[in-house]
Amino acid sequence: MINIQKILDNIAAEMANETDRGKVADYIPQLAHVDPNQFGIAVATPDGQVYTAGDAGTLFSIQSISKVFTLTIGLGKLGNALWTHVGREPSGDPFNSIMMLEHESGRPRNPFINAGAIAVVDAIMMGHEPKETLGEILQFVRFIADDDSISFDHKVAASEMAHKDRNASLAYFMKSFGRLKHDVDKVLGTYFHQCSIAMNCQQLAQAGLFLVSNGINEHTGVRVINAQRSRRINSLMMMCGHYDGSGEFAYRVGLPGKSGVGGGILTIAPGEGSIAVWSPGLDHIGNSKLGTKALELFVQETGWSVFGD
Repeated sequence: MINIQKILDNIAAEMANETDRGKVADYIPQLAHVDPNQFGIAVATPDGQVYTAGDAGTLFSIQSISKVFTLTIGLGKLGNALWTHVGREPSGDPFNSIMMLEHESGRPRNPFINAGAIAVVDAIMMGHEPKETLGEILQFVRFIADDDSISFDHKVAASEMAHKDRNASLAYFMKSFGRLKHDVDKVLGTYFHQCSIAMNCQQLAQAGLFLVSNGINEHTGVRVINAQRSRRINSLMMMCGHYDGSGEFAYRVGLPGKSGVGGGILTIAPGEGSIAVWSPGLDHIGNSKLGTKALELFVQETGWSVFGD
């Protein structure tokens, strides 16, 4: 019998002694102020148990982890037609790169790079104003996490909007190919608020439970998506969830996961549990340095890798 709580406590103690903690995402000024000496981890299991250690109750900006949730919404709204807006291949490029867009006529490689996530937001807006779309996104996240206290961090969203140049370039470039249907500023405003959702590790782990059990949150008994869609979202997380570090993450951790520059990582162990980890310091690619290390240790202790013990 695996003692998950003991494993988490040991990992948190080990991470507390780490000196090389990476670098916070200072290109978003609001994130530059976050104390890098924080670490939290939480595991939610299908039977409703939640195990936590460290700063698992501290709110942080989930950033690109939100792309998993908007992808789920997009597939629910458009089905396979969503793939006319965005591809399903790893990019091999940084998350905010414009190079592939030029080679591929403005169609982003996958939904987890910035351009791809912007394209998904444009697709799910369906002629609605940002306020309506954001209400739908927030309602969905609250629903899957079973927590109505989750909300946007408007200061983070404003900070991103004030430093939007790179993302605006991606959006206008896609617009020039006819890939975006809505006003660029409205799409970007929606996208930045989506990324600003504030959650803690416990809430984030609970939000991932539907991907653990083929689209069902077994604890609440609610089917969120069908089994095939759940498997496909997990496969995209494995291939593309860590940008040009996705192969390294699969090699070291061996689980579907999605990182965010706020320092969070949501990881899915199919049939076992949903693991959320947070440490604000990032590696050179933009993934949580201690978060990745902690997940590697966790999988070694539990044998939860999809590739075997």
